Amino acid sequence: MTHDVETSSGMKFCPQLMDLNDSFGIKSSFQVVPEGRYDVPSSFLEDIRKRGFEVNVHDLNHDGHLFSERLEFLSRAAQINSYGQQWGAVGFRSAILYRNSDWYDALDFFYDMSIPNVAHLDPQRGGCCTVFPYFIGKILELPVTTTQDYSLFHILNDYSTSLWKRQISLVKAKHGLLSFVIHPDYIIPAKARSIYAELVEYLSELRSQSETWIALPREVAAWWRLRSEMDLINEGGCWRIEGEGSERAALAFAVLENDSIVYEVDRGEQRGFNRPGESSGRFPGSSAVRPAE
Repeated sequence: MTHDVETSSGMKFCPQLMDLNDSFGIKSSFQVVPEGRYDVPSSFLEDIRKRGFEVNVHDLNHDGHLFSERLEFLSRAAQINSYGQQWGAVGFRSAILYRNSDWYDALDFFYDMSIPNVAHLDPQRGGCCTVFPYFIGKILELPVTTTQDYSLFHILNDYSTSLWKRQISLVKAKHGLLSFVIHPDYIIPAKARSIYAELVEYLSELRSQSETWIALPREVAAWWRLRSEMDLINEGGCWRIEGEGSERAALAFAVLENDSIVYEVDRGEQRGFNRPGESSGRFPGSSAVRPAE
């Protein structure tokens, strides 16, 4: 769950939003604009962190021109990196999800969250076409995989969780990343806020069924980086996962069943697997090494 803070009104609403999230046991990240939109007192950032939420950098001034010209971008990127260091922020998101991944090498962040998997309703069309994190050079991309609140409420004029629930179902079927962009600015009105409350309540229910890991973006990024360093080792015809964090991973084999791919998952202590029939569970999906939470 991520929150882009675009205006001073949204900034003032952040404590209430944290209260709402906490009522469902859901922590989130807040992407804060460093310049131009509002003053950012250190006490505001510290309050977010003290409550167990995450602070990230949201563009530089949110004017929509971050990627308009290469030299100007490099100048702004240096300032953005400086704010990241000052704030202890490891994540970044550009304004309006504008992006040019060829220039990401100038950004000094652990991960980015500026690329949607699809962008039918966004100003910049085109997306990454995946619901999984992936690397762009040294930066890990956590794609936006659900419709933003502004698009849902003000473009589609849909004040319900129906679309979000359909998207959740589709992403979960692939065991992918569910990434939400909810602006404090747009859920101040009671009508919109009630829909958001329905969403986090639904996510909380999924978690209670042990179907969903709800984590901060930095935790997701840390897991995916750890996962990328693991190795699959075959010893005597038995596969196992090796590397730091391997105790959190589960090994799976892809199996064709009725023209669909399902995964046979080993949940044993050694994470070993001799043949598909020896697994203790199966599920459709597309990830062979997954968090055990």
